[in-house]
Amino acid sequence: MIKPYLISDTNKNSLKIKSILLKQIKFFTFSKANTIIVIGGDGFMLKTLKKNRNTKKNFYGINSGNYGFLMNKFSSKKTIKNLHKAKSVTISPLEMLVKNKSGSSKKALAINEVSILRQSRQAASISININNKKLIKKLISDGVLVSTPAGSTAYNLSVHGPILSLNSNKLSISPISAFRPRRWKGKIVSDKSTIKIKNLNVAKRPISAVADNIEFRNAKTINVKIRSNIKFNLLYDSNKGLQKKIKIEQIRKETS
Repeated sequence: MIKPYLISDTNKNSLKIKSILLKQIKFFTFSKANTIIVIGGDGFMLKTLKKNRNTKKNFYGINSGNYGFLMNKFSSKKTIKNLHKAKSVTISPLEMLVKNKSGSSKKALAINEVSILRQSRQAASISININNKKLIKKLISDGVLVSTPAGSTAYNLSVHGPILSLNSNKLSISPISAFRPRRWKGKIVSDKSTIKIKNLNVAKRPISAVADNIEFRNAKTINVKIRSNIKFNLLYDSNKGLQKKIKIEQIRKETS
């Protein structure tokens, strides 16, 4: 039996959907609920998942934003039916550990991607190691992305990175506007990998590290790995699951 709890963004569309659902569905308190209905866009869903990282409840997203890749389409007539027939997908986030030039360390989770970005007019100069083995000695670029399969159709796709199947057990490393080596297209690695990115010129070429939308500036080293002990259970309408959305994007990329 589904016992839903409701979380909503505060924009106009979200509040309108919330008002409709409050009339249709009996909601429970957070402690008694086993399913969290999240009304908003992808960004709000990411924020909600991370805030509730220690819960084992299911999350059913209803899109009130733009594309809503992590969300389901709202239907005032079918939401209850769709919710009861929804299928579960389990994903684990990336953990980003950043050490800055002053020596302090900070951590953040990323469900879509970790972005390493230049933070000045100077291009970034970085090295990339995989499990303590050199992947690329020196990359001059606007930055680099480490993406999960769930995030591979987001920022990763816009920089021409590969789209990963949800069950691929892989991560994508994609350069952003690579200058040297110009033809380096990135690398697909195991999701058991530990990726270390080092700023080779902290003084003249500062970089920032971003976990989805959480930014730490003046990064010196960044370690990225999957936190397999953290699992988010996402619910999708039976004919519009996350895997299907990814496959549609793969077809679009191949035929474009």
